[in-house]
Parts: sequence; structure tokens; C-alpha cells
Amino acid sequence: MYSIQDVSKKTGLSAHTLRFYEKEGLLTHVERSPGGFRQYTDEDLEALGLICCLKNTGMSLQEITRFVALTHEGEQTLKERVELLRKHRENMIARMAEMQKYLDKVTWKVNFFSEKLRAYEEKKQKGEG
Repeated sequence: MYSIQDVSKKTGLSAHTLRFYEKEGLLTHVERSPGGFRQYTDEDLEALGLICCLKNTGMSLQEITRFVALTHEGEQTLKERVELLRKHRENMIARMAEMQKYLDKVTWKVNFFSEKLRAYEEKKQKGEG
């Protein structure tokens, strides 16, 4: 069992965010100690890993909540979960392709201005600038 502080250190998520995820239904069935303190399990950490992965790759909290709810409904929702993840994957691929175009443009500019800088410094060294 892990305390909220332990989980916060392990995941980089604040205690506030962990409580928010629980309140929103993203993280369900978090156990409590007799004193009422949250006690997270390895399964909770695994669920947080998936939640963070989906969130950090652009899935909305609403979609993640839906995915979590489907998971709790059982195997009869497997088709819907697969479709939700396939759609998300397609969106990620499209965003990555767009980002690759931007990276190519920035790389071209770095090379262009690096060459200009090299020429400028060369001129300056020769006393021409």
C-alpha cells in the first residue's frame, strides 16, 4: 500500500490531482485506512500510468473517464474500448505527422541560420564585418 505522498512522488502528480482523478471517476476504488487516509495499490499505480499516458497524448478527461467506466463494466465493453483506443491512436499519428512537418521546418531554419552565423563569424574574423 502507498500513501498519497508516496504516489505523488512516484508519479509526479500532485496530491490535489490524485484526489481530482478520484473525484472524477478516473481512479476508482481507492482504499482507505481506518483513519480515512487513502491507500493506493500497485493496481492503482498501473491505472494511473494508463491515465497519464492517455492524458499526455491528448485524450480528453471525458474520454478517459468513459474508458475507465467501460473497463469496470467488463468484457462486454472490449469492442468499444478497442475502438476508443484505435481512434485515439489515429489522432496521435496525425498529430505526430503534423509535428514532424514542424520539426523539419525548424531543423531547416537551424541549418540555414547556422550557415549564416558561420559565414558572419568567418567575415568578422577576417576583419570584414
